[in-house]
Amino acid sequence: MADAALRLQGLFEQLLGAPLPVRIRAWDGSQAGPPGAPTLVVRHRRALRRLLFKPGELGLARAWVAGDLDVEGDLYSALDLLAGLIWERGEDARTLTAALRDPEVRAAVRGLVRLAGPPLPPAPPREEVRRVRGHLHTRRSDRRAISHHYDVGNDFYELVLGPSMVYSCAYWTAPESEGGTLEDAQRDKLELVSRKLGLRPGQRLLDVGCGWGSMAIHAAREHGVSVVGVTLSQEQAAYARKRVADEGLTDRVEIRVQDYRDVADGPYDAISSIGMAEHVGAERYLEYAGDLYRLLKPGGRLLNHQIARRPQQDESAYSVDEFIDAYVFPDGELAPIGTTVTQLERAGFEVRDVESIREHYALTLRRWVANLEAGWDRAVQLTGPGRARVWRLYMAASALSFERNRIGVNQVLAVKTPDRGDSGMPLRARTWN
Repeated sequence: MADAALRLQGLFEQLLGAPLPVRIRAWDGSQAGPPGAPTLVVRHRRALRRLLFKPGELGLARAWVAGDLDVEGDLYSALDLLAGLIWERGEDARTLTAALRDPEVRAAVRGLVRLAGPPLPPAPPREEVRRVRGHLHTRRSDRRAISHHYDVGNDFYELVLGPSMVYSCAYWTAPESEGGTLEDAQRDKLELVSRKLGLRPGQRLLDVGCGWGSMAIHAAREHGVSVVGVTLSQEQAAYARKRVADEGLTDRVEIRVQDYRDVADGPYDAISSIGMAEHVGAERYLEYAGDLYRLLKPGGRLLNHQIARRPQQDESAYSVDEFIDAYVFPDGELAPIGTTVTQLERAGFEVRDVESIREHYALTLRRWVANLEAGWDRAVQLTGPGRARVWRLYMAASALSFERNRIGVNQVLAVKTPDRGDSGMPLRARTWN
């Protein structure tokens, strides 16, 4: 079948109701589509079967992770062009039920079935999370989800994150075009958090979701505070403890494998939660906020650094991104920034500042993707090709989502203001002292 690419182009355009903005190269070597555009490579008919048995994002993700589907050329351009088709068609048109009412769509699906080969559903790639029945966001399920994402291997994260070993949005005071580096931007983010918290020698800081220990080390070394860092990842904890020892900070930094809900040695002067709250879940968010409020001294500050999604007209229709849930952050949930602020206030906090750093995360993710691509062979050796492909797609697609304002990231500074109303905050906003 020498014209497989042409047939695919026609069927996809019939299915989407729009011209396909990328080229296609099929398993038989044939090509079709606009010259010079990024190329969608369909390496095997199995990719079509994955899409037919799991229409939508999860089928595409399975084909990508398995290597049945690939992109040649600029990955960001390809994702942007393909995502544009989906977003322009709107939410209703993306549902299978609504789409199949269209006779053109039904005809395209029949054509793909004929082209796909034997009608057997391919097994999901082994990198996909195997769901265990039970309630979300229990201590056990959270440990399992965190392990899936973070216990990939410290060597892999070193390759992607670079020397800073910070896995959250950096703060770019100088972009790379002006000589700034990822390491500079991550250091500046940790310092920004420290200044917002008003850290001073002798204080106690709780770092919730401490990762590989970067915030704990920075706060102890640069601001003289004593730090307890908690994580559910055994690999992160072992790595962080070694870093703490190498820095000579074991007298000031303690790293625990512990759920934040089990921390009982408050009160603390300050709490940092950087890129952790996305794992909490909507049903438990008020409990999360209440636990952190309980652990703070009166006048203590919380810095909550968290990814946010855009609000929907009907919030009950929100569903977790299928690819992210199945391959990246199992059980993760995003909330609009207004919801987060409301929940913190309901727990008793006084919210004093909200800073959006959305564009900073796009820059950070592009740097991580560049690191991964530069060390691709090593990444595959460390994690296998499927897991490396997961991370490349997730980070590139996320960069575009931040750039297009589909998601954002915010630092919320909140205070456990005493009843008498003395917050301890400076009169002038954002002096952070």
